[in-house]
Order: sequence, then structure tokens, then C-alpha cells
Amino acid sequence: MTTPPEITPVPAPDVTSDDRVWVILCFLFTPILSIVTLFIDEKKNRPYIKDHYIPALVLGVVEIIAVTILSFIPFVNFFTWLIWIINIIYAVKANKGEAIEIPVITEFVKKQGWA
Repeated sequence: MTTPPEITPVPAPDVTSDDRVWVILCFLFTPILSIVTLFIDEKKNRPYIKDHYIPALVLGVVEIIAVTILSFIPFVNFFTWLIWIINIIYAVKANKGEAIEIPVITEFVKKQGWA
């Protein structure tokens, strides 16, 4: 039995390398760079960036709250830095130009009409 060939996701034609870099940075330096993106009109209105910087901002706020709460639990606070690996995974996906769906957060942001 033959296995089907692996399909590599191709970024949408309107996704530029600049868009991908901004989304990568929004995930790596969330929530600060996501807030900065809110004030840069030429960036926040680009479709790929617009679909990702608000979920990245919400993810950053959720992570800060989670790390703050977990830091009060003995032994667990040594592993709170592992939460930031999530951001690296999403940044790698953004580098490929993929549409990133963060569980719960992306759906919440869309229902609120923020993205």
C-alpha cells in the first residue's frame, strides 16, 4: 500500500514575508509587540497580521495570568517557563504562512468581533 505524498501548506499569495515576520514577532514577544501592532495602521490592516495579532495578544495575557498563578505553587513554578514553548510553536507555524488556530482563544476572538 502506498502512502500519499506529504502536502506542505503553501502561504496565501497575499501573505508577504514582512507579514510573516510581524506575526512571528507578535507570538514571540506577546503581549508587548501585539499592543504595538495595534497602533501601526499599515500593519494592523494587513489581512494575515490582522488575523493573528489579537489572538497572540489574548494568548500572551492568558499566559501571564497562568504563569503568575502557577508561580505560587511549590515545585510547579520551576516549570512555568515551559509555557513559552507554545509561542515558539505558533511562531514556527507563522513562518510557514499557515493560518494559526489557537484552541479556544481564536474562536473567542472571532465571536467578539476583534478579528
